[in-house]
Amino acid sequence: MNLHEYQAKEVFRSYGIPVPTGKVASSAEEAVAAAQGLGGAIWVVKAQVHAGGRGKAGGVKLARDLEAVRAAAAALLGTRLVTPQTGAEGLPVSQVYVESGSQIAREIYLSLTLNRERGRIAMIASAAGGMDIEEVAHKTPEKILSATIHPAAGLQAYQARELAFGLKLEGAQVAQFQALAAALYRLYIEKDLSLLEVNPLIVTKAGDLMALDAKINVDANAGFRHPELMRLRDASQEDPMERRASEHDLNYVSLDGDIACMVNGAGLAMATMDLIKLHGGAPANFLDVGGGATPERVTAAFELILSNERVRAVLVNIFGGIVRCDIIAEGVITAVTKVGVKVPVVVRLEGTNADAARDMLAKSGLTITPAEDLTDAARKVVALAKKGKA
Repeated sequence: MNLHEYQAKEVFRSYGIPVPTGKVASSAEEAVAAAQGLGGAIWVVKAQVHAGGRGKAGGVKLARDLEAVRAAAAALLGTRLVTPQTGAEGLPVSQVYVESGSQIAREIYLSLTLNRERGRIAMIASAAGGMDIEEVAHKTPEKILSATIHPAAGLQAYQARELAFGLKLEGAQVAQFQALAAALYRLYIEKDLSLLEVNPLIVTKAGDLMALDAKINVDANAGFRHPELMRLRDASQEDPMERRASEHDLNYVSLDGDIACMVNGAGLAMATMDLIKLHGGAPANFLDVGGGATPERVTAAFELILSNERVRAVLVNIFGGIVRCDIIAEGVITAVTKVGVKVPVVVRLEGTNADAARDMLAKSGLTITPAEDLTDAARKVVALAKKGKA
């Protein structure tokens, strides 16, 4: 679960991490009042969306007078901001964050995330921070520094100092960085985060460090331990279908293709999508119904994938180990009957009660195409989807 920048900065403040002063606003008039309350002569008006790349997309505007604050807020509020991380549809801008302008001498990148290969938290930093950090990582990876943190020892002072020296920080800045890095690590651990990013962490012209941006992603599996963070959830920033899936404990991710997939097991789901691509198709989603599937849950999953207007065919690929194939078949029959499916459905069932499941589908009277194996299923569903386009 992501937090908005203004929410993340409140969390930063509670951990003693320096951030500029700012206020959130939901209208142009509120934005002007916020700027007046902050004082000063320069403000930054930032669109609050759960996506990076706002600056290049026009979602961050510099204002040198109150009328410019009003105009910037009016131009952003009520629109949908499109960035490289949002897709073509963009995300709705319901709030802006008005922040006091900062005197920037340098921009640094700093983040904490899980290094899955090492099974440890990594603190990542670069002296080339700012809007082009992705390009830096791609073209000049040697500019990216990192420290791997042992879970028993935690972030060590020498690791923070090594990063500070690698960032060319000097004098008191090294001590500031060490304190800031320790606070960020404590925040990451105590709040069960999956990502904590500061881009940019700036060195002001006065020589101090300050977090000019703040990105926090909370591990939703630990949400029950942090109700204060879960209350900050903004459902308007989430994909509607992914939000519906979460209500039924389904692992679902929207994609851009036209072949809907319903699979049990993340690995099998990935393999299914790979085979669809291999045979010339494009998956419309990742959907893992899990091992504890019930007919009701399968029905909900089927209704979910069929609500996507782009879908031209459906592939159900189930290997019955923990979940029984007849339960899947019951859910498919219920969903197809209830929804009134108008696109081809290909079903591949193997494992526990697979024969009974195939018999149920055959006797259902529904137009369902059986498949002998995964390759056969992928070929058939791709052919049917292409036929639907004609």
